[in-house]
Amino acid sequence: MDVDLLARYFPVALFALFCLLFSVGTFFATRFLRKDNPGPLKDLTYECGELPEGEAMIQFHFQYYLFALIFVVFDVAAIFLLLWALSFGAIATLGFVSIILFVAIMFVATNYALKKEEVLYI
Repeated sequence: MDVDLLARYFPVALFALFCLLFSVGTFFATRFLRKDNPGPLKDLTYECGELPEGEAMIQFHFQYYLFALIFVVFDVAAIFLLLWALSFGAIATLGFVSIILFVAIMFVATNYALKKEEVLYI
């Protein structure tokens, strides 16, 4: 391996190690430094002092999951479009055609999901 390559990635490895140690350290620090005040209200499910009402097991409608999936798809699309816009001058015709194809596939998939949702309401 090239020593120069290892030297270039050393700050990244150091930062990753710091992030790992920081998260593990804060987890154990909160375990050892927190106050422990057990009580009948703190031992309830929500730990907020409110008495729970009703059953915790309820059924959600399917369209909530569909909305969540569409939201995730649009988040991923926003990331791709942002990266494409930042490198617009460096890409050639193939990059432009590929992003147009990506947006077209997303448009068709979103319309399909919304049409499928209309079927669920009827």
